[in-house]
Amino acid sequence: MRVVIVTLLAFLGLTTGTSYEGFKVYKVLPKTELQNAYLQELESSPDFDFWSKLNKVGAPVVIMVAPNVQKAFESYLTRHEIEFELTIENVERTIQAEKSYHTTRQARKSTGITFDHYLRHDEINAYLTQLAQTNPSLVTVETIGQSYQNRSMNLIRISSGTTNPPKPVIFIDAGIHAREWIAPALALYVINQLVENPENSNLSKDIDWIILPSVNPDGYEYTWTTNRLWRKTISPGLVCDGCDANRNFDFHWMESGASNWECSDTYAGKKAFSEIETQNLKNYLLKTPNIEAYITLHSYGQYLLYPWGYIDKLCDNWKELDQLGHDMDKAISAVNGTTYTIGGSTATLYAAAGASDDWSMGVRNVSIVYTWELPGGGTYGFDLPPERIEGVVKESFEGVKVLANFVAKNRK
Repeated sequence: MRVVIVTLLAFLGLTTGTSYEGFKVYKVLPKTELQNAYLQELESSPDFDFWSKLNKVGAPVVIMVAPNVQKAFESYLTRHEIEFELTIENVERTIQAEKSYHTTRQARKSTGITFDHYLRHDEINAYLTQLAQTNPSLVTVETIGQSYQNRSMNLIRISSGTTNPPKPVIFIDAGIHAREWIAPALALYVINQLVENPENSNLSKDIDWIILPSVNPDGYEYTWTTNRLWRKTISPGLVCDGCDANRNFDFHWMESGASNWECSDTYAGKKAFSEIETQNLKNYLLKTPNIEAYITLHSYGQYLLYPWGYIDKLCDNWKELDQLGHDMDKAISAVNGTTYTIGGSTATLYAAAGASDDWSMGVRNVSIVYTWELPGGGTYGFDLPPERIEGVVKESFEGVKVLANFVAKNRK
């Protein structure tokens, strides 16, 4: 039994230096409810990592498959007449290429921030501190608490000054899922453009911005040091560590789209708000007035999703959110042709009860709420190549500007 547990822990990335040598990634296209059911039978196995969850029939599902079951998996799909294609031949090769790039890039030591590589957690916090020091009339940095491993959860407030009545606040967070590196990168780009690009000064005239680039700093650092594809927090468990922080919020917690198994990537925790990171975020959101928009950045899939995620039902103001989402998509696609799917979370993608977006609308009463699933790396999955960061963040910022103008006009 001990051997089995150790093997399982090694697979799940709880030992030093997880390797994905020989792991392959498949794009699978179930076209019937029965084919969806066949795939669902595989979800609980540690040999399969569903990078995108089973959703409405006809939408592709991306699955990483361990070497020992690949032949059987392909036979299983063929037998059940489920279409598939191989998208990543060797996951470890992709990860090592990314590591090599960052090792070279970090050795060059540039001044200021650039968007040709990803930043570590300490580098993110250092950038926020630098902005506060050089722009004291515009920027304030605040620590909302410490993570489980005692890392500072720093956010930045960008405000051109107080007004009467107070300006509406747009709150953006990123990195609640550790492996989704492009999400903190976009958060940093938004900060950079609001603070360091004078052409965007108008965006802070009628709006205050609060941006938390890293909700899950321990998990994020773990993806740098130990397991690139880690998703959860790092809090200790009995068999497996960590919790899916985006299933840990106390709004219809554990009702759907979440797991009570510690080793699952969607494990919702021992109880709602079991994680110090989600507690810190909750406490800050509850005490902060005038939040009119809450945006949580994720990857990947190119979706703009609004509540509800706990049930296949749309929120009361879904028509407003749907139209705004399409306006954001139009602005984004005008840059590089990137298009998004817009819709309710469960209706469009899959159920995810206990998520931060539902909680922000259902408990905090924020009316403009989106989960923003950014582009992935194509054949690289979560490993969006560093050379693509700038293109993604620049086009996405056009959508942010549309959001800002809408809030300034409609939430005074």
